[in-house]
Amino acid sequence: MSQSYNRGLIEDFSRWREFEAGMWAWIFHKFTGWVLIGYLFTHIAVLSTGIPAAGASEAALMAGEDVYTQTIVTLEGLLLVRILEVGLLAVAVFHMLNGTRLLLVDLGVGLEAQDKSFYASLILTGAITVASVPTFIAGAF
Repeated sequence: MSQSYNRGLIEDFSRWREFEAGMWAWIFHKFTGWVLIGYLFTHIAVLSTGIPAAGASEAALMAGEDVYTQTIVTLEGLLLVRILEVGLLAVAVFHMLNGTRLLLVDLGVGLEAQDKSFYASLILTGAITVASVPTFIAGAF
């Protein structure tokens, strides 16, 4: 006979305090993956606004008066877009570092230090993001 395990009520949201580093790594990796997929579709939608630029005259393209260039210039001028780009960088860097960590763990490297490597990926993500903020925000003002 199989044994049953009482996992508690689904509505019991207080269990997040019991999560260890491995569970948080899994949650963050899934979340960042979904954010990157959402960004991909948003990026394609914004880039598709440049399709009318294919029929624009060469003079309009050289002067930067086509639809695509105007869309990008307008978006890059918004502070909110610059802040979202910093967030996108943080999401992409964490997803990349955590994915590399998972690859190494799957290969048997660092099995004993999974928690430490997760925390290291968080700290490195924070350091890279903070160091990149001046570059992203510089053109917004």
